[in-house]
Amino acid sequence: MKRVFFLIAGGAFLALVILIVALTANGIYQLSRIQDEMNRVVETNGRKIDIITRTQVAAHARTDRLLRMAIERDPFVRDALFMDFNRAGFMVGSGRRALLQLGFTPREKSMFDEQTAHIRKIELTQEKITDLLTREKVEDARQVLVAEAIPLQEKFNVMLADFREDLQRANDESLLKARQDYQHSHRMMLVYGFIAAMLGLGLGWLTLNRLARATHKIEQQMADLKASHAALEEEATHDPLTGLANRRLFYDRLQHALRQAKRHGKKVGVLFVDMNRFKEVNDVHGHHVGDAVLTEVAARLVNSVRESDTIARVGGDEFVVLLEDLRDRNDCYTAVKKIEESLSRDTNLYGLGLELSASIGQAIYPDDGLTEDQLIHAADAAMYNIKTRLSEARQRSLFNH
Repeated sequence: MKRVFFLIAGGAFLALVILIVALTANGIYQLSRIQDEMNRVVETNGRKIDIITRTQVAAHARTDRLLRMAIERDPFVRDALFMDFNRAGFMVGSGRRALLQLGFTPREKSMFDEQTAHIRKIELTQEKITDLLTREKVEDARQVLVAEAIPLQEKFNVMLADFREDLQRANDESLLKARQDYQHSHRMMLVYGFIAAMLGLGLGWLTLNRLARATHKIEQQMADLKASHAALEEEATHDPLTGLANRRLFYDRLQHALRQAKRHGKKVGVLFVDMNRFKEVNDVHGHHVGDAVLTEVAARLVNSVRESDTIARVGGDEFVVLLEDLRDRNDCYTAVKKIEESLSRDTNLYGLGLELSASIGQAIYPDDGLTEDQLIHAADAAMYNIKTRLSEARQRSLFNH
């Protein structure tokens, strides 16, 4: 009897020890698997989202350079725009090659192949436009741009946005599964830990302690993922130097403003602000002073308009301002005057005697255009005319002197 008792007790003890070991091994495996899944989400999908965002910005810049080439008359400026056009094309190709190296799921591969076919259509259309511009058939190039290139680019933007949303959805699903696996593992460890607590209290404490550390690490990784996603959103929608909205965010807000204006019968204004003689600042004082001046200009622009208005930096020294809920064109004139007065204050900027001024073109919906591109082009053309007149006046002044 005694021998049977010891055999039963020894077997029970051995079973409990095996249970504790199995519980510990299962917990370590589950936590390791969750951590690997989190790493894949943070590293792979996060990099894909970042690459897609940069590719979308480059593709949009490529169409923008074509658009500006079609309205630009100066051949030297057009050559510079053509170089930017080619550089943006290289960035689009580099981004897509980087995505290929990261690998795809079957669904992602299907979306990528669909984008590849669409990009070929975009490239053929862009080649047609550049050929027309080379042969000085500017009006034909503009027609192809409006009728084909811009709709193709808008569709490509939608494709990339869908791709990014699909990746984010995969991230969310992976995070949800990781959280469910963690909760299941946590419950199993508590149940079997309680059963084995009488003989495995010490080992159970060590296991729970390890679980707490792993839980904290997972929570930290989840917080890092959210912070990384927020940083990517900020980088994709804001200018890194000035903190203003970038071209992509400006277009989104302008589209929304036009929809509201059309629905409620209101007016929307767009100002195109180009700094005068900014190149001299960089040439004389260096780019670090030029960057400081751009930051100061951005701050003055923000203080010159309403909180509901949007200011974006769209080029080296070029800014655009979205004025919503206007009564008439006089509101645009008022905004322009405030900006000019703000820029002209404190002419001894940074103790260097720098004078800030800008050529400001304006356009108003629906008088000057019905779409965002039409309004921006109208404001850009108005700015260009103002800058041309200022340049001619300055040259006459120097000649008379």
